[in-house]
Amino acid sequence: MWRDFARRLLRNRLAAAGGAVILFFFLVSALPGLFSSHEPNRIDIVNILRPPSATHPLGTDDLGRDVLARVVHGARVSLKVGFVAVGIATALGLLVGLLAGFYGGWIDAVLMRFVDMMLCFPTFFLILSVIAFLEPSIWNIMAVIGLTGWMGVARLVRAETLSIKERDFVAAARAQGAGDARIIFRHVLPNTLAPILVAATLGVAGAILTESALSFLGIGVQPPTPSWGNILTAGKDNIEYAWWLSLFPGLAILVTVLGYNLLGEGIRDAADPRLKGR
Repeated sequence: MWRDFARRLLRNRLAAAGGAVILFFFLVSALPGLFSSHEPNRIDIVNILRPPSATHPLGTDDLGRDVLARVVHGARVSLKVGFVAVGIATALGLLVGLLAGFYGGWIDAVLMRFVDMMLCFPTFFLILSVIAFLEPSIWNIMAVIGLTGWMGVARLVRAETLSIKERDFVAAARAQGAGDARIIFRHVLPNTLAPILVAATLGVAGAILTESALSFLGIGVQPPTPSWGNILTAGKDNIEYAWWLSLFPGLAILVTVLGYNLLGEGIRDAADPRLKGR
């Protein structure tokens, strides 16, 4: 099954391109020195707002810091926020969705009404409100994004669980004396992994966008720690005569989010059994 899934995924050129982009940014975040020899926070007042050149391929910012070095180190921050936030959201969504879908009744009613209540709040403004009462830090941002982004996963897992728990293999496991925990984690959960993987992949893109927006507004990752969002803030202040400060971090966000979306769509298509004959 997994070989068929991998084959269908690799045959999808857009998904393969998205995967290649993600692998490239993983390499960038793991080996920043391979792409830039400059220190990301080194101030050089002699080279303030220099355009792209051989010494500084992406130019310098308003403090003379190398933009390439800051974009490269900012990739590590953005990917870390994306994966940790989505990990928190997926874990919470899995727990709520499995409990609601498997047990039904009043448990389902209470949990789903709580999900509906959370969905009534505009997510970004809820994040802004919570961050306003907390110290702006990368850990707080990851926690807040994760704690406000699990509702979609919960509804998806609940729908899958409602279908899977009625199948014959679940009834056979129950007839053999399997307990609820064994049925949930041995039979139900593995059969919900494909849609969860799609949701998690697309969720990383959303988390990166949210972190970039928060950092752009000044309540996300705080300087001097480089983040694609706070690099864009410097670009906004100097956009009339330093176009490179907005262009290159903006392209990094665009390409990364596009890569995750393409890979997520490819995983969804590869996991759909109706597409096996293609």
